[in-house]
Amino acid sequence: MRRASVLTLIVGLILSVAAWAGEIPLVASSIVPAASGKVSYEHDRNGNIKLQIQTNNLAAPERLTPAKVAYVVWIEPRDGQPQNAGVLKVNNDLDGSFSTTTPSKAFDIKVTAEDSPTVSQPTGPEIFHGGVQTR
Repeated sequence: MRRASVLTLIVGLILSVAAWAGEIPLVASSIVPAASGKVSYEHDRNGNIKLQIQTNNLAAPERLTPAKVAYVVWIEPRDGQPQNAGVLKVNNDLDGSFSTTTPSKAFDIKVTAEDSPTVSQPTGPEIFHGGVQTR
């Protein structure tokens, strides 16, 4: 009997952790037709959302026409303004990565190509977009 209770507890914990994590595809714009991306997310112990963005086949921003300086990641809560979360780094293999944490539970993610990594509002062309809705 005790073994069944422990097993039930373990299965319940696994399912609750799985419900607190997820992955969504990012939609690429026609500016970068070969690119693909995804956002993985999970709750941390403080109730915030940890995000990990991974992209593939994404040209460096200086190779766009017109050339840009950085890919900026924006987190836009459904009831707020977009916030500059930082720069998506792209390596020589055209793979990009970015990670951050946000207190928002429902938000849109956008990646734009910008002339400066410190812009306070999106001004450049949108490269990727997606939406996250957690519990």
